Amino acid sequence: MALQKLIPICTIILLAACTTKEDKKDVAALHFTQYSESVKDTFYIDVQLPKEYTAHPNKKYPTLVFVDGNFYFPMMSAILHQYETAGLLEPFIVVGVGYKSFKSMDSLRIRDYLFPKALPSDELNASGGGENFYNFITKELLPKIDNNFRTDTADRTLLGHSFGGYFVLYSLFHQAAQQKTDFNYFVSASPSLWYNNFYLNGLPDQLAKNEKKIRTLLERWRIGRFYLGC
Repeated sequence: MALQKLIPICTIILLAACTTKEDKKDVAALHFTQYSESVKDTFYIDVQLPKEYTAHPNKKYPTLVFVDGNFYFPMMSAILHQYETAGLLEPFIVVGVGYKSFKSMDSLRIRDYLFPKALPSDELNASGGGENFYNFITKELLPKIDNNFRTDTADRTLLGHSFGGYFVLYSLFHQAAQQKTDFNYFVSASPSLWYNNFYLNGLPDQLAKNEKKIRTLLERWRIGRFYLGC
C-alpha cells in the first residue's frame, strides 16, 4: 500500500473526530468479544470486510486496525466502504477495537493507550498499560483475525486519534525497538505528545537505528499539515 493512500484515511479519522452523531453500524459487519490475557479484560471487536470480499475468494486484503472502536467504527466503516465503492481507497479488512460502552471507554482508554505510567505533572491516573494493550493486539487479536479472514499479513495499518494517536506512536516506538514488523503503516492523528514529559521524543532516534522500513503518517491538528516520515 502506497504511503499516499494513508492521507485519505487520516482525513477520515479527523473528520470523524469532529462528529458527535453516532451512525448505524454496517449490517454486514461482524462483532465479537475477546478476553485478553495480556490486559486481563474483555474487548469488543468489530470487523468489516470489503464489499468485494465474497466475490474474490482467493484474494487477500490489507488490515486496518483502529482503537476507540466504540466511537470510530460506526462512522469510519461506512465511510471506508463508500471510498472503496468510489475507487478512492483500496479495499480493507477494517478492525475496530473497543469496550463494552462509551462510559467504560472513557476511563479504560487511559489505562490502555498510554505508556509509561503517568507522571504527577500529567494529572492523569494512568497506569501505563500501553505495552499490555499492544501485546493484546499483536499477539492475541491479530492472530485471530488472520486465522478467520483472508488478510495480507505484510500489509497492516494501525491508526488512532488523541490518546489513541499516542498509542499508535508508542506502538511504532516499541516495534522499532524490538525490530518487529507487526504493523507496516502507522497513522497518528493529533497525538497527545505532551504525555510523560514528552516520552516519545526518543522516537526519531529509535527509528534512525531501525533496520526495518516503516511508513508513518503524523498529522498535527493545530498546524493543519501532514508530516511524512519513514
